[in-house]
Amino acid sequence: MKRKMFSLFLACALPAPLLLSGCGGQNNSGKIEIELVHYKPEAVDVFEALEEKFNSTHDNIHLTIESPNDAMTILKTRFVRDDYPDIIGIGGDINYSYFIDSNILADVSDYAGLADINQGYVDILEGLEFVPTEGTFGIPYVANAAGILYNREMFKEHGWEIPTTWDELIALCEQIQSEGILPFYFGFKDTWTCLAPWNAIAVDLAPADVCKQVNSGSTNFTDEYREVAEKMLQLLDYGEEGPFAYDYNSACTAFANGEAAMYTIGSYAIPQIKSVNPDMDIDSFVMPASNDKDGNTLNSGVDLQFCVTEASPNKEAAYEVIDFLLDDENLQAYLDDQNAVPCKSGEFTLAPNLDGMKDYIASGNMTDYQDHYYPSEMAVDAQIQTLLIEKDVDAFLAKFDKDWARYNRDIIRMVQEYEAQH
Repeated sequence: MKRKMFSLFLACALPAPLLLSGCGGQNNSGKIEIELVHYKPEAVDVFEALEEKFNSTHDNIHLTIESPNDAMTILKTRFVRDDYPDIIGIGGDINYSYFIDSNILADVSDYAGLADINQGYVDILEGLEFVPTEGTFGIPYVANAAGILYNREMFKEHGWEIPTTWDELIALCEQIQSEGILPFYFGFKDTWTCLAPWNAIAVDLAPADVCKQVNSGSTNFTDEYREVAEKMLQLLDYGEEGPFAYDYNSACTAFANGEAAMYTIGSYAIPQIKSVNPDMDIDSFVMPASNDKDGNTLNSGVDLQFCVTEASPNKEAAYEVIDFLLDDENLQAYLDDQNAVPCKSGEFTLAPNLDGMKDYIASGNMTDYQDHYYPSEMAVDAQIQTLLIEKDVDAFLAKFDKDWARYNRDIIRMVQEYEAQH
């Protein structure tokens, strides 16, 4: 089954030139060479600074950090050719699940720094395993948070209160509309933006492990996602006219220019919004998708983790690099540059746009993005966009269940065989 799943994983990789090459071992100066490849090209500047700082302060290791575009395709192509970097920096999504199943990642449960990581994010990574796998395979570095961004200055000016239940959210939207202001801007022309409110609603209304439950045959999406789909449609009443004509950049620009009071997107959009209006006062709150305010949870996932490859001959040196990256000062530099959430516990300065989510982060009250479990071939973002256009909940749910069985048949077989044996 492992080889079958590895073949499935490789099927997602497109041919790409080998732009990078592994550099394990020692260089001519006698230093241990460590190569780190990550998938965050938008963070290239801060990683270049960290690379320079590391190499200027370490005599025994030389670090090379690669920040390629389309890093996942490059990594998959390299893996096909048994060309492995020492460390990969990836997100907590289904690609990570494939890498674990294909025995590409080393067990890092002996890494001492894991003791400093917020347990909520360790648990999120554990939850991504197709079946329980002995060991720990990723070291969470930073996370992002999704819910509702809002114009704090506009809220103060109008005296609007932050909602804590779905009914309060709808009442707020009605109040904002009555004052001649648009409650939300969506920008659903880019299909991926449909996933932002979907995930934020789903973490309150569906079980966190709903995908695993479906794989085991104990439930289905028609039952678990109906309310999610209906509430997605309800939100459309409070957005711009013709949201499918406007893309992500248009939505960021409109929100930055005060054309809407709120924006259903993650913290990752802040830099784009600030590029339009650097002085905008933005805060955020969790999506209150149910009428049980105590059931609210922060939609947050591991945006960047570091994994040591099984093939790396320099695991201890790789740990020394990760120690450096997790140093409070260096981690804070990344947080400042990327408006990210630290996965490490400690006293860090968070961007003010996360003020409304700090209590959830500190307490570990967070649930991973549902789409981190979705296979890319299923194109769930496009399915949600179709739901919002056609407004046919039954057809959407029926297709979701049918496509899930089709694109996850090998994983479903693996899960059910595991459960039968355990």
